[in-house]
Amino acid sequence: MMEAGGICMQNYPKKGYLSSDFRVFHLHDEKLRTIPFHYHDFHKIILFLGGDVDYIIEGNSYHLQPDDIVFVAAGEIHRPVFGGDGEKTPYERIVIYIAPDFLQRLDERAKLAKCFAAAREQGRVMHQLPNRSHDLLFHMDKLEKTAHGEGFANGLYTEILFIEFLILLNRSIEDHELESLDTVSYDPKIQQVLRYINEHLADDLTIATLANQVFLSRYYLMKRFKADTGYSLHAYIRSKRLLFARDLLRTETSIQEISRASGFRDYSTFSRAFRTLFHCSPKEWRAEHVPQSAAFSSRSSSF
Repeated sequence: MMEAGGICMQNYPKKGYLSSDFRVFHLHDEKLRTIPFHYHDFHKIILFLGGDVDYIIEGNSYHLQPDDIVFVAAGEIHRPVFGGDGEKTPYERIVIYIAPDFLQRLDERAKLAKCFAAAREQGRVMHQLPNRSHDLLFHMDKLEKTAHGEGFANGLYTEILFIEFLILLNRSIEDHELESLDTVSYDPKIQQVLRYINEHLADDLTIATLANQVFLSRYYLMKRFKADTGYSLHAYIRSKRLLFARDLLRTETSIQEISRASGFRDYSTFSRAFRTLFHCSPKEWRAEHVPQSAAFSSRSSSF
């Protein structure tokens, strides 16, 4: 079973969909095909069980080992790359999709999203150390079986197991029972460009500016960036700006201010780009996803 295909924006596909708070799958693929770079609107956690797989996330390539845990936050570009023969070394993993809104609601009581912040800082793939306190495979396998089962209050029980898994996962990171992989390959100049873009989304990010930051020619930078990330520079910048703008819509910031803060010079360009990616206007997205928006609508832009 493979993740479902989705829409495209500037040749950069968004794949999969999530219509619930979270979903759990146990996937076992023998017929392997090339999967292009893509991103999701939701967070993803993968417990890797077997196969010959390199996983590329935001320009970093990780060679996976059994029991590795992969963290892919919403909006992060990624793809698996397969080696060997899928019939001899099938790609097996347990995958959890998590809605950002749901994780944010949980964070109001316990900072369960800390695992994604730790992954961004320490490495998006972590390996479970021996003699650990928590058998995350056992808990993830139990969660997957329950999620597809039946019985009294099964939905509530599944949610309880999911929250328990997130708690144990965060405890494992805090207790140093997960370590970052040392088998990571990346182009340091491309990583420098990625960091610069994400720290300067409101600025005028021309290719010449980015090339000067890393002392590369514009042609070589564009070619290397596309090879490492699957993005053109323009598509990457626009996608990150729109995802940043979507996050700001959860705040009381006016939509016109959000447009400027995310690097768009005029509102109409921002609104068209937002609708292309999210299939609704910024105002419509805020009304649907931020219930308290009515409380501060009088202080927001009329757009």
